[in-house]
Amino acid sequence: MPLRIHHLNCTTMCPPGGRLTDGRKGASGPAALVCHCLLVETDQRLVLVDTGFGLNDVREPRPRLSRLFLNVLSRPQLHEEMTAIRQLERLGFKASDVSDILLTHLDFDHAGGLDDFPGARVHLLDAEYQGAVAQQTPLDRRRFRPRQWMHQTNWVTYPTPQGGERWYGFECVRELSGLPSELLLVPLPGHTLGHAGIALHVGARWMLHAGDAYFYHGEMDPLRRRCTPGLRFYQTLMQKNARLRHYNQRRLRELVLRHGSEVTVFCAHDAVEFERLEEAEKVPSDSPLRTLPLEPGPTLHA
Repeated sequence: MPLRIHHLNCTTMCPPGGRLTDGRKGASGPAALVCHCLLVETDQRLVLVDTGFGLNDVREPRPRLSRLFLNVLSRPQLHEEMTAIRQLERLGFKASDVSDILLTHLDFDHAGGLDDFPGARVHLLDAEYQGAVAQQTPLDRRRFRPRQWMHQTNWVTYPTPQGGERWYGFECVRELSGLPSELLLVPLPGHTLGHAGIALHVGARWMLHAGDAYFYHGEMDPLRRRCTPGLRFYQTLMQKNARLRHYNQRRLRELVLRHGSEVTVFCAHDAVEFERLEEAEKVPSDSPLRTLPLEPGPTLHA
């Protein structure tokens, strides 16, 4: 059975800056950034890609979340019906149906729902796990919130940079233990040192959830790269390694340019990308509309 993908927004964040942050033309008020997670149906199991915020984040946001992000920088709209577990239940599933969770990284807005799925194995790069546990800097202590995952015991970590395979020019790509080969872990460090994308082979094409490797759809325009001032500031504030972050963004733009007809690239927080993919999910699988790239433009074939 081919993978079936459900696109979930597991809480909208409303940082300051309005359209200077999210780029919405004609919009007023605070910005709106999604937490784009995936529910993946395989032939034998359910898999989540990231979890967004969880039930306990909604019920007791302090001290699970830092005041800096809760009240100033991210300002999430915490509603129980937006959590991954409640969205799964509306689709007819339950928490125990989720066997595995694939994490792009352990930031608070990606890992808050881990304790809603206590039986799931959690897959991530070892560098990400070690960095989150170390809590070396004040920013690390605000972005990595152990209360969200301190009770998790089913970690499956993958070393970098040695080993792995190549995928469209990306190195050290990992197949995931016990999961179909249609799911891959793609190292994309920079935002955090163990940041990764998740590649999914869906039908005749690939999808790449690039996590926080970039934040705004215009950053993937291979001919006219652009980003809003608010998101440029936020990415600079949050980056662990600027050189690696910019390098991986360039590689992602090259992927879009050369293989946009084969790979759909999207990030975790851009509402334009989320809304288009959510709409495409409703289109019959045999329709040619399912294969449209996120942003039309020139494509070179390798």
